[in-house]
Amino acid sequence: MVGLLGPRDLLLRLLEEHLVADIHVRGNRITLRGPDGDVAFAEHVLRELLTLQESGSVITPDAVRRTIGMLTDAANTGNPTGESPSQVLGLNIVSRRGRVIRPKTLNQKRYVDAIDENTITFGIGPAGTGKTYLAMAKAVQSLQAKQVTRIILTRPAVEAGERLGYLPGSLSDKIDPYLRPLYDALHDMLDPESIPRLMAAGTIEVAPLAYMRGRTLNDAYIILDEAQNTTAEQMKMFLTRLGFGSKMVITGDVTQIDLPGGQPSGLRVVRDILKGVDDVSFSLLTSADVVRHRLVGDIVDAYSRWDELNAESAPDHQDRRLGYNSRRGGGR
Repeated sequence: MVGLLGPRDLLLRLLEEHLVADIHVRGNRITLRGPDGDVAFAEHVLRELLTLQESGSVITPDAVRRTIGMLTDAANTGNPTGESPSQVLGLNIVSRRGRVIRPKTLNQKRYVDAIDENTITFGIGPAGTGKTYLAMAKAVQSLQAKQVTRIILTRPAVEAGERLGYLPGSLSDKIDPYLRPLYDALHDMLDPESIPRLMAAGTIEVAPLAYMRGRTLNDAYIILDEAQNTTAEQMKMFLTRLGFGSKMVITGDVTQIDLPGGQPSGLRVVRDILKGVDDVSFSLLTSADVVRHRLVGDIVDAYSRWDELNAESAPDHQDRRLGYNSRRGGGR
């Protein structure tokens, strides 16, 4: 009961805040009172949380909010079938030192399922939706299960011809800032002391996209991050590196394109090119799937509205819009 209602009834107060039905707790018994529909919904929420708890998950305020949100969306759309909140939030991908990485939204669960079911998966969505993080978790899971022999992580360094030369150090030092987010995710999923050893052995490789040309990648889990900053030619080059026994995940956000000179993004056109190709999946994530601070989703929505309002006033200068600007720098 403490696990379900939280220390000092923290989760109980959260349930009372979001549910219409009255909740009464006495010992190990919970009683719900109110209109039939409200009581049925509250019972559904509590049963999902109990199922999640019985699977070994710790009930958190975020889990309570997301469970209520998923069930509310299902009720509003008239489509209560499909994955239940306990199935979504209880799917463990990677565990390290008591920390478990799992999807937190229905779209994230479908994205993870698509990775399992397809050889090539595209994860497209705004910042903070877990596109890269979940792909990295699946890569580590596949490596630990010996489904692949190595992990290859890559992303384009779009400023290579403009600013990298002014950075101090060797080429490795110059490209490190672009690959740092991938290193950070690795440190969340593997023991930090094992990463240098795995990289020295070639089990994990982190490299800029340009290093992929001319290679055939067999028995590998390959992740292309920031794919919105690839040209159509680069995207084709990357996809044709696929070898036997390998899996590819391509992630990106088409509203944060940094390509210079107004070049079209390879991530924007590839969906039309590969439409209907078997064993290729496209997973779309939205601001509702943002798992960073609550404000991140609000910010993404605000910028989308701003783009829509200004698109008509500057139809011939789309590159000036904040959603598709040509700003330099990679801040996310």
